[in-house]
Amino acid sequence: MSSIADSAVFRSIFSSGQSSAIWSDKTRTAYYLRFESALATAQARLGIIPEKAAQAIVKNCYVELIDLKALESETHKIGYPVLPVVKQLVRMVNEAEPGLGEWAHWGATTQDVTDTATVLRLRDTCKLVSKSLEGITSALQELAQKHAATPMAGRSNLQQAVPISFGFKMARLLATFHRHQARLNEILPRVLVIEFGGAAGTLATISDTELAFQLQEELAKELGLGVPEIAWHTERDRIAEVGALFAMVTGTCAKLALDVKLLMQTEVGEVAEPFHAHRGSSSTMPQKRNPISCAYITAMSSMVRQSSAALFDAMVADHERSTGPWEAEWIVLPQICTLTHAVLNHTEELLKGLEVHPEAMSRNLDLTKGTIASEAVMMQLGKRVGRQVAHDLIYDLCRKAVKEDRPLLDLLSENEEVRNSGISREELESLCDPKQYIGLSKEMVHRVINLKQ
Repeated sequence: MSSIADSAVFRSIFSSGQSSAIWSDKTRTAYYLRFESALATAQARLGIIPEKAAQAIVKNCYVELIDLKALESETHKIGYPVLPVVKQLVRMVNEAEPGLGEWAHWGATTQDVTDTATVLRLRDTCKLVSKSLEGITSALQELAQKHAATPMAGRSNLQQAVPISFGFKMARLLATFHRHQARLNEILPRVLVIEFGGAAGTLATISDTELAFQLQEELAKELGLGVPEIAWHTERDRIAEVGALFAMVTGTCAKLALDVKLLMQTEVGEVAEPFHAHRGSSSTMPQKRNPISCAYITAMSSMVRQSSAALFDAMVADHERSTGPWEAEWIVLPQICTLTHAVLNHTEELLKGLEVHPEAMSRNLDLTKGTIASEAVMMQLGKRVGRQVAHDLIYDLCRKAVKEDRPLLDLLSENEEVRNSGISREELESLCDPKQYIGLSKEMVHRVINLKQ
């Protein structure tokens, strides 16, 4: 096993069948041939190569006809796989119709084929990512809507802060994933373009300017891609941008996973991962129910972020054809893409089956005996005695509530300065009720949902 995605045991966890297939040797080689087929078709249409040659080339551009063992051997000798594929293609065409194979790969260079095949695989990957984002946003919207007014403790520096609603927590993530989908849609026109410029990107093999640009247009049309404004052999921002987006997307998934892990602690118990028999169980502690999906999301998203840094290193390419940075993409890009899809799959499954425990949220809100709503009291009292005066007074009473293990309401009712302010006990009861102090949580949930609809 050279990669976790190749493991018969782990591949369904750290990858997916769909994404692994996209980044397999077979698909890469198939897209090399798809490029050669499209190029021959476009060139014949424009009279650059004979129509008969194009037909013969297209007829042999099937990955099933390629000897993969020979491809492996030749790649080891030559150093890259495009030329060995082209040599096999030329030989197959020439065996059937002597001489016509020589028109294959006309005017193209190795990196044209490689980069265009990479773009085609990124296109397929982005389709998977987009579909997963739809599933995640759908699940988040359902959770946000259902729990728009379900009160829970908001937490700051791992301490209870002020009350929020669980729906508000989910809606923040929902808005983030909406932004990720918008980012994906925005970068696709920049990313999904062909590379066809020849040796140094100048299209010098086609002397007629109009014909050269026309060929780019026809080739792009055949492949369902766009035409770049200029060659980008050593301008790798397109690839780095995909890596950066995937790092952000999986980072958001990891943020969700972290919160679920913390809320799933025995002492908190406010949510839980979807239940499956023995899922996350311990070999020695039968009572355990570990947040296993969250652990996988955390680990994989970390690797995506770390690997994406290599794509930024690959941007530092020398002159018109680089000596090393480009090949770094070959190593990390398949891993980034397969891990990203796996992270999204785990995240979607986690959200669709997430167990939410409002009773635990309510219990934890009451742990501080009303002090979690101290801000509400401070703001109301501040209108009468001044904000800073109120802050210092409530601060002292909160400390006393903790020390004496007494409700803040009782201490407020006993305090002479509070009584003199004119606030009634009934008003204090309302102010000290954390379930009444979730602010605009519900309204913000609806705003996030309505903005997208």
